[in-house]
Amino acid sequence: MSGLAVTRLNVSHGAIHALHDITFSVEPGQLAAVIGSNGAGKTTLLRTLSGLKDASSGAAQWENREMLGVKPEDLVRRGISHVSEGKSVIPELTVKENLVLGGIWRGDKADTAQAIEEVVELFPRLGERMSQSADTLSGGERQMLAIGRALVSRPKLLLLDEPSLGLAPLVIEQIFQTVDHLRHKLGLTVVLVEQNAMSALEIADIGIIINLGHVVATGKAKELIDDPALRAAYLGY
Repeated sequence: MSGLAVTRLNVSHGAIHALHDITFSVEPGQLAAVIGSNGAGKTTLLRTLSGLKDASSGAAQWENREMLGVKPEDLVRRGISHVSEGKSVIPELTVKENLVLGGIWRGDKADTAQAIEEVVELFPRLGERMSQSADTLSGGERQMLAIGRALVSRPKLLLLDEPSLGLAPLVIEQIFQTVDHLRHKLGLTVVLVEQNAMSALEIADIGIIINLGHVVATGKAKELIDDPALRAAYLGY
């Protein structure tokens, strides 16, 4: 397939085996929700796919090209952007400077400027705060900035780590609606890591449930929501 294919991926933190034979696939244009409790291995999975963490074994391919062992900046050039949980904004820089950084690896200033205009159209509040430092933004605005900066790189595959973390319920709903809108408008393939299982599955095409480093269930998101045994065991309701 030409989308994302992860095959028997194993990752360790020293003596700790964090991910065990993780296997799943995401077709182009799909949104996959990776859900599980804190410590399940969700963030480790995204960090490995974005080149920030080395795998012990296995394979991960995007558009039939290997991702593992590739430098993060080279993955960005290939259209893979990672929004890490709580760490994708540089607080000392202004909103505009953060957005400009999103296009730094592409080297096309004119297109970067155009992409920033598109982000401001998507998130008007950022346009009102372009000269403010990022550390003056609210939590929701920071998350908009983090997603916006990733979009400036013109991604085809967007890896989102816990975009709802620490946000108010109304802001969470807005962020999820935006993610859903973006993938339909831009044709993005999205891997969304979340503890907020229901919100993630409601906008997802497929769900991947991880527990203690193992994939315990995969399938269409609606089918996972409707499975009473999975709901009780892993989805918390």
